[in-house]
Amino acid sequence: MEKKEFHVVAETGIHARPATLLVQAASKFASDLNLEYKGKSVNLKSIMGVMSLGVGQGADVVITAEGEDEAAAIAAIEETMKKEGLSE
Repeated sequence: MEKKEFHVVAETGIHARPATLLVQAASKFASDLNLEYKGKSVNLKSIMGVMSLGVGQGADVVITAEGEDEAAAIAAIEETMKKEGLSE
């Protein structure tokens, strides 16, 4: 299992547009990807799940990947987070 922590710096947090981009990036992989925030864990391939967490600016989230392409999945999510200005 691969695991990576991110500190959300975007003023709007993970709102609709970035959540959609993260879900699209996660959906390209066979691994199970989860987003953990404040003790709750949701499937990163579910837009409703990601939106339900209400991740705001300054939040610390953990993304985990488990499966055959877990390392590539975490790398892609990290790239998306940085490219969209969600994390540093």
